Amino acid sequence: MHGLLARILHPARSSRSRGVGAALALTVVSSVLAASASTAAAPAGTEQAGRTGSDAWFTSWAASQQNLAPTPLRDQSVRMITHLSQGGDAVRIRVQNTFGRTPLTVDAATVAPSSGQDASTEGRPRPVTFDGRRQVVVPAGGEVWSDTAALRTGAQDDVAVSLSVSGTVTPGRHESAFRTNYLTAPGTGDHTADADGTAYTENTGSTLLVSAVDVRNPRLRGSLVAYGSSVVDGTGSTNCGPDCSRPGADLRWTDDLARRITSELPAARRVAVANAGIGGTTSAATCPDIGEPVRGLDAAARLERDVLALHGVTGVLYYYGTNDLAAGCDAAQILESYREVFRRLRAEGIKVYVTPITPRPGYSDRNNRDRHDVGTFVAKWNNCGGTCDGVLPFDQVLRDPVRPNSINPPYDTGDGVHANIAGQQALADIVSLPMVTSSARR
Repeated sequence: MHGLLARILHPARSSRSRGVGAALALTVVSSVLAASASTAAAPAGTEQAGRTGSDAWFTSWAASQQNLAPTPLRDQSVRMITHLSQGGDAVRIRVQNTFGRTPLTVDAATVAPSSGQDASTEGRPRPVTFDGRRQVVVPAGGEVWSDTAALRTGAQDDVAVSLSVSGTVTPGRHESAFRTNYLTAPGTGDHTADADGTAYTENTGSTLLVSAVDVRNPRLRGSLVAYGSSVVDGTGSTNCGPDCSRPGADLRWTDDLARRITSELPAARRVAVANAGIGGTTSAATCPDIGEPVRGLDAAARLERDVLALHGVTGVLYYYGTNDLAAGCDAAQILESYREVFRRLRAEGIKVYVTPITPRPGYSDRNNRDRHDVGTFVAKWNNCGGTCDGVLPFDQVLRDPVRPNSINPPYDTGDGVHANIAGQQALADIVSLPMVTSSARR
């Protein structure tokens, strides 16, 4: 269905949903879609997927939008480097204007292999279209998925996604890319087809506009989405010790997990991994001290956009809770949000794997009691008492055996909360591949 109208007609449904109601809606609005095809593209998984088989498409990379960038774009191009967990014989991209207050006009888009080290591409960028057109207008609050772009990729490949934006518009972003992305100077127009990258004279540490990349690969069995706060997002994943940093090396625990899947599993059993973490967010919306920058980004509020709207999702790796405690939530509030989110995921046929709340300095006695209650719920029968499907024991991996409210020193970035590069690998290593791939399509 047409991306914007699908959101309006069925705001509570994921793109996984099928049925008579969707078919009737498509019939009713078909004339509207034909008239407005230039302003929004069909989301992957409906018309686009239908031409090649919907089971062949999987989200291989994601970066959840969280707010607007501080600086507007003015008739310039952006080049975002995306790191694929798995590859395929074609890609498609999602462009979001979720937080935008004005329409976003994309005049041109391309994809190309990238070394991940600079703004140049490996070979000539390939054009990306939206409903067969180069230009697309994304309405304020809306999103579009592109058409299929023929680009063969492999696991762990970097892909440069370039967009030319006309007019003046403030772009949505994911704040922490943990790598450098690139922009041309304002007023320079369309450089999406450039391979040498010399026009991209500006840079950003955020990911702008692009929020997901799908790959077409019928051998994959699903996509796992890591969902949560900064521990998921990757805070600490560039930290290799005092005065040592490795940005752009893709060393989040989700990246490490994706590499394990590729190296340890045969091709017919592999799944993609997409990261939907946003630092500072909470599971519950009711915590009294939630900061304004992340208000409205709780787990239930963004579940549709950041998980259910992705493609081929078979499992969610769920980490939330430490920010809830810091923001004044108790165990009852946290568990209420857990149950709501888990119910919605399992109703969609998605399995849920949960980590108990990890250590954090400064937990009060009450925090520790609430943390214990949440951990007991998660560990009950090793599957949240039947409301989830398995446990990821991140708390055990990270806990300092001497100071149980802090991170084990070899894994500590120094803040007692976040794991460094060694800790990220340790988190990935504790994940049971047989457990999380049990969600995979047979």
